[in-house]
Amino acid sequence: MKRSLTAIALLAVSISSFGQNVNKLIGQDDVTRIIKTLSADDMQGRATFTPGIEKAAKFIEHEYEKAGLKPLAGNSSFRQNFSMIRSTPIKTTVAINGTSVGADSVFASAGASFNWSNNADVQIVQVGSEKNFIQEYLAYIKSGKKILVLVDPGFQAIFARVRKHVLNGSASFKTDNGQPAAVFVLGKFNNVKSFDVSYEGKTEELPLFNIAGMIPGKSKPDEYVVFSGHYDHLGIIKPMDGDSIANGADDDASGTTAVISLAKYYKKLNNNARSLIFVAFTAEEIGEYGSQYFATRVDPDKVVAMFNIEMIGKASKFGENSAFITGFDRSDFGSILQNNLQGTAFKFHPDPYPDQNLFYRSDNASLAEKGVPAHTISTDQIDIDKLYHTVKDEFSSLDVNNITSTIRAIALSSRSIVAGKDTPTRVAKPEN
Repeated sequence: MKRSLTAIALLAVSISSFGQNVNKLIGQDDVTRIIKTLSADDMQGRATFTPGIEKAAKFIEHEYEKAGLKPLAGNSSFRQNFSMIRSTPIKTTVAINGTSVGADSVFASAGASFNWSNNADVQIVQVGSEKNFIQEYLAYIKSGKKILVLVDPGFQAIFARVRKHVLNGSASFKTDNGQPAAVFVLGKFNNVKSFDVSYEGKTEELPLFNIAGMIPGKSKPDEYVVFSGHYDHLGIIKPMDGDSIANGADDDASGTTAVISLAKYYKKLNNNARSLIFVAFTAEEIGEYGSQYFATRVDPDKVVAMFNIEMIGKASKFGENSAFITGFDRSDFGSILQNNLQGTAFKFHPDPYPDQNLFYRSDNASLAEKGVPAHTISTDQIDIDKLYHTVKDEFSSLDVNNITSTIRAIALSSRSIVAGKDTPTRVAKPEN
């Protein structure tokens, strides 16, 4: 009994010591400064391919430099550069079995202009009513193939929203086999005997860049722990009450603030066994392209865990001092984090929104698909969040106490993984 009491007392002292340490090293004033800067009007909403995202990138680079991070191996700076083909649709026409389809029922995610007429290399697929349209859409635009996607009419409302977004311009990776294309057609087509598709678009090759830095591991340098968030948002959108800047304070300046704060925290501790990578992803809002590229530049077998942080600006549905983890049952990542927070006021919960398919809707997905225990941590009440993707997602709408406490909880909960003591189980790779 005395031994048990002693062990409990020592654990309490240890937790208290960690808590005091993290509260000192992750200060709310600095958190406020970072997120205010990233979500300010002069960032112009940080849209991909705009001067605003360039300004945000320079700010993040400066924070990494001040913290003392190093560029990733093989990089001369914190920029992880790549390029994409940006395509702005001009006209898309589709005929199925000789009958033209209405313009409102067609859109394409493509690079260069093209014409298909019963092409043998075009795959025809159907998205039935039992499917998740957003999940299927993301999978097809990432596939790198030429695909004609026939979409059940029951998805009319969400089809219209995605179409509107795509008509503003889409992006795709440049490939050796030319540009992939996914053409989406709304309607019932039970027996497709012939098809004709014509797509005309304006294309240009444009530069993109993730901002990535690292702290080399002390005893396990070839094992990596990734902390990530995306720094892009929507930019200038339709005005609301005279405001047209979608500042993206919660989505995802809050997550990027966490990444910068955690980088500073672990650099000050300077005792990480495993190598730590801190990456702010670009182009999440237009298809998670930054994280897709990142996933090709690291060996997934060496990535032990990924803490992706997305929208932590307000209290979760579980109340204060709480957050949720997507894909909780796909590995024991969440259980490890929960265990490391025992004795604190903060709790991590499984994702309460399984119908939203959040596990594959953020930047963790690109590494999770390769078996990495890559999970997203969030507090957003996505089912009732009326500020999501609007001009009202501003700093004034945030709870900075919630952001700070969540960052501190991530710091505490990650410590055994960073120290090389815990290794989360791998995520099952999706079946092809």
